Amino acid sequence: MHTVVEREVETRLVLAPELSVAVPARLSYRTDDPYAVHMTFHIHSATPVRWTFARELLVEGVVQPCGDGDVRVWPTSVADRDVLCLALSSPNGDALLEAPSQVVSDWLERVLRAVPPGSESEALGLDEQLTGLLEQ
Repeated sequence: MHTVVEREVETRLVLAPELSVAVPARLSYRTDDPYAVHMTFHIHSATPVRWTFARELLVEGVVQPCGDGDVRVWPTSVADRDVLCLALSSPNGDALLEAPSQVVSDWLERVLRAVPPGSESEALGLDEQLTGLLEQ
């Protein structure tokens, strides 16, 4: 049986240094996909936007800047609020989003309890699958 750890979070899409708009999002983690986290934006719209990226990227990003591709993450403070910045790049455009650091950190704690770091391959059950294939 697999576990799903989800959390809705109010992110902010940064349009300019002093201008941002609220974008509802959902963080999702599935123990049957232990290396990835999923983030869905516009969760109440007909066409939500989904991003999938490495769990380790988010774990590292809550404490220090990381990432050098389509997803970059770093902690910062904005107007006396601790936020986690997510810079997302795609062929369709770029976006800079801010999420409350504590909300993301609390969700990550639940994720790391579900599948502790270093045990991701066990969560996949590769050994059991390989044994099953070899017994056929």
